[in-house]
Amino acid sequence: MLRSLYSGVSGMRGFQTKLDVIGNNIANVNTVGFKGGRVMFKDILSQTVAGVTPSIDGTKGGVNAKQIGLGVSISAVDTIHTPGSAMTTNVPTDLRIDGDGFFAIKATPDQEQPYLTRAGNFTFDANNQLVTVDGMYVTDSGGAIIDLDTIGNVTAFSISNAGELITVDDTGATANTGVFIGVVKVPNPAGLEKIGGNLYRQSPNSNDSGTPISDFLGLANDAARGTGAIVSGQLEMSNVDLTAEFTEMIVAQRGFQSNARIITTSDEILQEVVNLKH
Repeated sequence: MLRSLYSGVSGMRGFQTKLDVIGNNIANVNTVGFKGGRVMFKDILSQTVAGVTPSIDGTKGGVNAKQIGLGVSISAVDTIHTPGSAMTTNVPTDLRIDGDGFFAIKATPDQEQPYLTRAGNFTFDANNQLVTVDGMYVTDSGGAIIDLDTIGNVTAFSISNAGELITVDDTGATANTGVFIGVVKVPNPAGLEKIGGNLYRQSPNSNDSGTPISDFLGLANDAARGTGAIVSGQLEMSNVDLTAEFTEMIVAQRGFQSNARIITTSDEILQEVVNLKH
């Protein structure tokens, strides 16, 4: 059987996956905090039809090996953690991390290890707790739930670049609360696992498996940790570039068509072989 037939099949499968990733990127072009993906390819093990012939005492030159590739496979589907553009909303609970880091999110107050997100479209619920649009809790730098009722009689508030809540009480007095919105910075953000809802969770490749993700929780705008500043009143939009995505879509489409042509050409050759007996 022709090797090119199976090489074409592997190429079609690879470009189909690439189109799947591109489609997901384009679908999330307006998703807050979304990080686009990309597909990387690698060649499959080549078949050696003739080995290397070394040179003989300088009297005869060496001959290189003859190898035939057997197609392509996917080496990685990477998540690209470049920053997205800023969108100004002037909503004080809309937060953007200007630099590296993630917000720490808990589904329940007693959840041990938080989820991570770059989507900062938060709000205070009826219990004056800072939550996501899905009702999950935003944690402070110590991993606790942020609750305005525990701070005092708050009539207004603002959030500094360090993530600290600065409140105004009913007398008009301003106070630094000492409550900081937590920011997590992991060694390998690309190793985080997407779980939907703009959330990530740790994996054995995002950080040392013996170190819980909560150990990377701390302050924003921390030069020692390399975390970015928190900007209130702005949201980080998707980092998907439509121009690049449509260009890659054209490349993937033509690559798929080319591999399909390899299959049809190989089939025609096989048909000629079958017809030799007539």
